[in-house]
Amino acid sequence: MDNVERQDHEDQAVSQVVDRLAEKFPDRPRSLIEDVVTEERHLLDGKPIRDYVPVLIEHGAKARLRQSAAGANH
Repeated sequence: MDNVERQDHEDQAVSQVVDRLAEKFPDRPRSLIEDVVTEERHLLDGKPIRDYVPVLIEHGAKARLRQSAAGANH
């Protein structure tokens, strides 16, 4: 897989992460979820192994969305 194909694959996987998180957090605006996912993705910029990036992004974004939900309930 060349770099362009790898980037396309990662972009599609990240888009699916946004979709899953939008379903999991229906009370959050999609734009917020997209922003959180983008921030999490940028935290992984420059990392040489990209295979697990979507999983790591989803994990980090989910934790942040849960944390902000818990803060909003207090």
